[in-house]
Amino acid sequence: MSGPLSEPLSVPGSAPPPRTVHTHCPYCALQCGTRLGHALGEVTVTPSAFPVNQGGLCQKGWTAPEVLSTADRLREPLVRGADGRLAPAGWDAALDLVAGRLREIRRAHGPDAVGVFGGGGLTNEKAYLLGKFARLALRTSRIDYNGRFCMSSAAAASNAAFGVDRGLPFPVTDLGRADVVLLAGANPAETMPPLMRHLDRAALIVLDPRRTPTAERAAVHLRPAPGTDLALALGLLQLTVLDGRLDHAFVRERTNGFEAAWQRALPWTPERTERVTGVPVAAQREAVRMLADARRAYVLTGRGAEQHSKGADTVSAFVNLALALGLPGRDGSGYGCLTGQGNGQGGRELGQKADQLPGYRMIDDPAAREHMAAVWGVEAAALPGAGPSAYELLDSLGTAGGPRALLVFGSNPVVSAPNAGHVTERLAALDLLVVADFVPSETARMADVVLPVAQWAEEEGTLTNLEGRVLRRRALLAPPPGVRGDLEVLRGLAVRLGEPAERYPVEPREVFEELRRATAGGRADYSGVSYERLDAGEALHWPCPVVPSGPAHPGTPRLFLDGFAHPDGRARFVPVEHRDAAELPGRDLPLYATTGRVLAHYQSGAQTRRVAGLTAVEPEPFVEIHPDAARRAGVTAGGLARVVSARGAVVARVRLVESLRTDTVFLPFHFPGDGRANLLTGGALDPRSGMPEFKVSAVRVEPVDVVPGGAVSV
Repeated sequence: MSGPLSEPLSVPGSAPPPRTVHTHCPYCALQCGTRLGHALGEVTVTPSAFPVNQGGLCQKGWTAPEVLSTADRLREPLVRGADGRLAPAGWDAALDLVAGRLREIRRAHGPDAVGVFGGGGLTNEKAYLLGKFARLALRTSRIDYNGRFCMSSAAAASNAAFGVDRGLPFPVTDLGRADVVLLAGANPAETMPPLMRHLDRAALIVLDPRRTPTAERAAVHLRPAPGTDLALALGLLQLTVLDGRLDHAFVRERTNGFEAAWQRALPWTPERTERVTGVPVAAQREAVRMLADARRAYVLTGRGAEQHSKGADTVSAFVNLALALGLPGRDGSGYGCLTGQGNGQGGRELGQKADQLPGYRMIDDPAAREHMAAVWGVEAAALPGAGPSAYELLDSLGTAGGPRALLVFGSNPVVSAPNAGHVTERLAALDLLVVADFVPSETARMADVVLPVAQWAEEEGTLTNLEGRVLRRRALLAPPPGVRGDLEVLRGLAVRLGEPAERYPVEPREVFEELRRATAGGRADYSGVSYERLDAGEALHWPCPVVPSGPAHPGTPRLFLDGFAHPDGRARFVPVEHRDAAELPGRDLPLYATTGRVLAHYQSGAQTRRVAGLTAVEPEPFVEIHPDAARRAGVTAGGLARVVSARGAVVARVRLVESLRTDTVFLPFHFPGDGRANLLTGGALDPRSGMPEFKVSAVRVEPVDVVPGGAVSV
C-alpha cells in the first residue's frame, strides 16, 4: 500500500530518482523488516525476508506510510499565547521560551521540579541522549518512560531469576521448532500477527479470560478470572511437582531456591486453584502434561500477566514453572516475554528508566555511576539518584515537591496512562508542558509548547527488538521543512541551559559511538556493535562486547546456555504468594473490566487513528460483554453503554460476545475523549516494578440515554 506525500521533499524543480531503503516497521517490538520505496511522490512498503516476519506484515505495517502524509502533520513549533490558543512560532523563539521557563522553574523549586517522560518508540540514540540530557542538562532524577507500562514486571522477574532482562533470550525463529508454547496473557494474533508464523507448528496453551484470536488457535484455553493468573501459576507448579514432572536434575544442577518457592505453591491444590481462578482441574492437568511431555517447550508471558499490582510476582510464578520443568537455558526450550513497543527493550536499557543508566547499569551502584561519569566527563556526585516510576511521576505533577514542568518525547499519557482523568488533571496543573511529536496527539493539544519532530522514515538510528537484536533504521525521506530531529531539539535546549554543544551530538552515528562506550561492560553491552557491522547485515544480539584483539564478538542470540547471569551461574526460584487485585467487584461495581489492544490499532492510537483503512475497521470505542451480563445491565448489541468505575466513566458501543466470561468486560485502550478505557483504570502499582494495574478494574455497565437529535447524554 502507499500514501501520497502532502508536499515534495526534494529540491524544487528536481525530479529525484526512485529510492529504496531497507528498514523496519515503526510499530511493535517484532520490528518486521521492510523495504521502503519513494518515487513520483509516493511512498511504498513491502515486507522483506527478515527472520522475525519472514516476508509478512500486519495491516498496521502495510499502511504505515500513510502516517507520513497525514493532513494534520506538525510542521512548525506551536506556542500557547495569552488567549489560550496554540499559535505558530519560530524554532529559536520556541526553544528560547522553553529554556527560559525551565531555568526559572529550577531556580524557584530545584532541579527535580522539571520532569522528563520518554517513549518506547524512540531510537536507541534518542533514548540514550534523552537520559543524558535529563541527568546532565536538567540535573533531574524525574525521568521515566511509557515502557514502564509495558514489560517492567517481566524485567523485574527476569532480573531476579536470571540476573539479566532481555525480552526473549533466544531468537524468535527458535519458536518455530517448539512442540508446545504456553502464552500467559498474550494475544499475538492481534498484537503482533507475524509472530504467529513461528507458532504454527506448536500446540498452544493460552491463558486469557477472553477467547481471543490467539485462544481460538489453542489446544488448551485456560480462562482464569482477571487478577488470578498468579494463583493459576502456583497451581500449575504444584501439579508439576506432585504429578512427578519436576526436572530434578535441572533444579539441582542449575538453580537455587526451589524449596522456598515450592512451599508457597504447596497449598495450591488443583481444587483450590479451580475455586479461585475458575480453571477446571482437568484443564490444569492437561496443560502441565503437555509442557512436561514436550521435547521443546516455551513459557511466554505478555501484558495480561504483567499489568497488575502483583505483575512481577505473577511473572516470577511463571518463571518458577518454567524452571521446574527445566526449560530456561536449553536450546529449543525456554522462558521469554513478548515485549510490546517497538523499542521498549532499548528504551529502558539505555537510560530512560528512572533507576537505570545505559548498559542496564543501576543508578544506585557506585561503580555504575563512576563509569557513566567518566564517559560523560562529569563527577559521579553530580549525577542525580533514582527517581519515581512512571505513574508516580505523572501523579506528582504540579503538586508540592513534584515537577512543575514536564517534557514529553514520544508518548501520549492523556490516553495511555492509567487513571487517565487524574493524569490529565495533573498535566493541566503544570506551569510548563512541552511535547515533542509529529502529530497533534491528545497530550500535545494540552501543551504550552509543541515541537514538531521527524518520523521513523525520516531518521537514521538503531532499535533493539524483543529478541535483543540491534537493528538499523534508515531514512528514506528528509523531514518536511520546519521539522527537526529529536537529537537537534535536545542539543538546542541543552546549549540554552548552559551545556557544551559537543556533549549532545545530532548525528545518530556519533551518538551511537558514545553509546557503545557507555554500555561497555554492562549487562546490556553494545560496545562490539557498530553501524558498519549492522549495515553489512550482521545479526548482532546483545551482549556483544568489544574484543580488543582477534575476531569481533558475534553477539549472543541465545543467553543462558552456559550459565545464568548471576555470579554463581545458577538461576533463582523466587518465592511468591497470590494476593487479590487492588479492587474486586462488589454490589455497586459487579464486573471486572480488562483492557487491551485490537488488531487495527497500536498503543494510544495517535498514529493508527490517522490511517483511513484502519479506522474503517475499528472506528470507535467498544465494550465486549457477555449476553447474560448485557441483559442484566439493560444494554443491547450495537447500542451505547456507559462503563463506570470508581474513577471515571467510558462511553462505548456494545458488542455481545458469548465466549466471554459473564463477570468480565473488555475495552480497547486506543481511543481518545470519553472513549478512553484508561479513565477506568486505577493507580495501584506493583511494589517491585512500578507497573500499574491496567488489567483489573471493578465496573458496572449501564445504558446511555440518547436525547432527541441523536446526541449522547453523558
